[in-house]
Amino acid sequence: MKLLRSIFLLLFLLCTSKNFAQIIQTTLDPNQSPKPPSNWAQKNQLGLDLSQIAFLNWSAGGTSSISGLFKGEFSRTYIKGNQKWFNELIMKYGLNKQDGTELRKTDDAVQFNSTYGYRTDTISNWYYSAKFNFNTQFSNGYNYPNRDVAISRPFAPAYIFLGAGAENSNKEKNRTFYFSPITLKTTLVLDQNLANQGSFGVKKAVYAPDPLDPTQQILIEEGQKVKAEFGILLTAYMKNEIYKNVFYENRLSLYTDYLNRFGNVDIDYDTRLDLVVNAYVKANIGVHLIYDDDIKNKKDVVDPATGTKTQINEGPKMQLRQVLGVGVVYAFK
Repeated sequence: MKLLRSIFLLLFLLCTSKNFAQIIQTTLDPNQSPKPPSNWAQKNQLGLDLSQIAFLNWSAGGTSSISGLFKGEFSRTYIKGNQKWFNELIMKYGLNKQDGTELRKTDDAVQFNSTYGYRTDTISNWYYSAKFNFNTQFSNGYNYPNRDVAISRPFAPAYIFLGAGAENSNKEKNRTFYFSPITLKTTLVLDQNLANQGSFGVKKAVYAPDPLDPTQQILIEEGQKVKAEFGILLTAYMKNEIYKNVFYENRLSLYTDYLNRFGNVDIDYDTRLDLVVNAYVKANIGVHLIYDDDIKNKKDVVDPATGTKTQINEGPKMQLRQVLGVGVVYAFK
């Protein structure tokens, strides 16, 4: 009986071993070498942040609300010899509901990054690199409480960056810097109404007074849906553990166009502080800053005579979004 228990115990250990298949294969064919490790590394992470507050007969007053933010981060990295190919997909979508108001969007982003690099030796951190970046959103955006007119839509806008340059990547310090003096930036506004308004920097529509009714305008030429720029791109990424289970992450993108107001820099800066409770629970504090001279701030204006609402474009302004959340995180392979 002891011998049988020992045999069953040995079989159980073999079956639960990560290398069980390799052990069986080697046993069946002793001359066959073990399968080499993959050149691909991957990261998959899903997260959900929730916050809720409720009031009942609260003498100080208040509004009950509930909000949620879904996040997904996926990456695939191929490393072989002096070559490295990094791919990353980031998705965010947040909603908020308060008493007396409709469901509102709080966050909406789809971002894909791909960078291919080649270095002359295995010691250097410098790579000759080519980078592709794509950004858009999932659903329509509104200037709340106005839900009649969308100020943004999926692929309106969408941004594409494609360029070549040099990248310094340090895996031990978890930081990456990329500089490209030749970068093509393409802005897509695939909604004709927004394109006609000249939203996000595209050429707006051309109108002329109606000969039969001078108070009305007739469309002469529709707005363009695509705008191409050629300039300099600088990106930086850094993530450090500044204290035990406290991680500080930064993403920075700077772009300036050679031909259109050179030196006027578009800024996209995202910083986040993650406080890890355990493998599944995480708190985070984040700030996202955007400045783009082509993005005009929209303002609702009411005609005092008719009472109708219209939207006008103001000058570009610094955009700020601040996030504080606690949620669950699930990482898998």
